[in-house]
Amino acid sequence: MLKGFRQFILRGNVLDLAVAVVVGAAFGAVVSAFVKDLLTPLIAAIFGKPDFSGLFVELNGSKFMYGDFINSSVSFLIVSAAVYFFVIMPMNAYIAHKKRGEVPPDPTTKQCPECLSEIPVAARRCAFCTASIEPRAT
Repeated sequence: MLKGFRQFILRGNVLDLAVAVVVGAAFGAVVSAFVKDLLTPLIAAIFGKPDFSGLFVELNGSKFMYGDFINSSVSFLIVSAAVYFFVIMPMNAYIAHKKRGEVPPDPTTKQCPECLSEIPVAARRCAFCTASIEPRAT
């Protein structure tokens, strides 16, 4: 029983997932601090008061705290923008830079001219509509 548990724990995908959760939590703290300590004060300097939590509407003795919803929505948008502009865009640029100059691999499929299904390059007949296919000139 313990041997199976040890094999389960030591599998690569379990360890990768554990590392991803820990790094993700740490990264979340960094992004939250960036938004709270840098971006929110910047917005407050430009537009005024950054905290909407005091806004509410009272109906029949019930408070509807729509200000908290506005705070959460603005925070979500700021965090999303921060992640996109400071993580996703640089990573996409880095990956594009690394792939520059690489020759794409030869295709392994082609389209059937009759039914437009994907078929192997070496196929002489479509498996979907049984149309005869001319071999591709190489």
